[in-house]
Amino acid sequence: MSVVKLWARLAGVELMTGRLGGARPMLMDAVIEERDDRGYRRLTLADRSFIQAGLAMRPPLSVRTIARELGVSASTVSREVRAHQVRHWETQHYDARIAHYRALAARPRSRPGKLEHPPLRAAVVSRLNNRYSPQQVAGELTLMFPDDPEMRVSHETIYQALYVQGKGALRHELTVEKALRSGRTARVPKSKLPRRSSRPWLEGARLADRPAEVEARAVPGHWEGDLVVGPGNSGIVTLVERAHRFTLLGRLPGQRDSKTVTDVLVGMIRELPATLARTITWDQGAEMAEHAAFTVASDCKVFFCDPHSPWQRGTNENTNGLIRDFYPKGTNFNEISDEDLAETQRLLNIRPRRILGYRKPADMINELINGVALAN
Repeated sequence: MSVVKLWARLAGVELMTGRLGGARPMLMDAVIEERDDRGYRRLTLADRSFIQAGLAMRPPLSVRTIARELGVSASTVSREVRAHQVRHWETQHYDARIAHYRALAARPRSRPGKLEHPPLRAAVVSRLNNRYSPQQVAGELTLMFPDDPEMRVSHETIYQALYVQGKGALRHELTVEKALRSGRTARVPKSKLPRRSSRPWLEGARLADRPAEVEARAVPGHWEGDLVVGPGNSGIVTLVERAHRFTLLGRLPGQRDSKTVTDVLVGMIRELPATLARTITWDQGAEMAEHAAFTVASDCKVFFCDPHSPWQRGTNENTNGLIRDFYPKGTNFNEISDEDLAETQRLLNIRPRRILGYRKPADMINELINGVALAN
């Protein structure tokens, strides 16, 4: 290995080969995009320069002092220094510009989607409006533009664009009601486990039959539900609204059969406006075998996840974890009063949620209910 490559590797510099080779250029004042799932903010070049200056002082500032001045946790600074120290002969030191270069080089490089090319997008949309299948669209474009890769696209890319629910989705530009012959707006997950055939109540109520709007979390009134159970055949019904994380809790009266569960569910959503009780997503437990009677009583449809797929109702799974903070495993819910359960529900709904921009589910759901009331 050449000396240049060795020093570049030690410094974390990305080298490009070829006639115009050298260190890959980086815009040093760039800011790395934040992700919703991170519990800490990204460091900027100015932050890293402060860390370098603090460590260079005599005596050097402590990690906790630096973190306090930057408004970040001490572990963020500690990880940063540990990850980006540069060895110089027998010593190691922290260099802000090298550290920032490494961070920029390590970020995932996004590239524009294939269908963001306007002529290609227009060609795909026009053929889908003529009821071509994605395979037919891709095949014809390959024949028509054999020497223009920008005007060719795989059928899988078209499928993915049709299944997207959010802003910019390809389906929003179509004039036909059904983009695919199957009428599906979401891909059907294929479980590796054998299908449960002894549950006739699932027919017509699987996740693939659920309205497409549910996936996007843009329309309120779609819920996820489950049971949190305890000894003595005790348990509570938990419902959480997908868009605003509003939680409803209902105690079961010492029984967990399907009629009891659905009766409790009807009572839980009875006071909600119809626009806030559109669907419920549940697992394949037998406690919802009588969901058809529940739908007749409440006008709220129930859809079932695939077998052994709790992530398909992940918001409810997370909420059940929060509930276990109040009622650890082994809690007998027959001994929990309705007042205590109501207080737990209140506390869950007045928590500011980061995913909601630190707004409270209770405030957001009340705004929706008041808005419906004014409209009527």
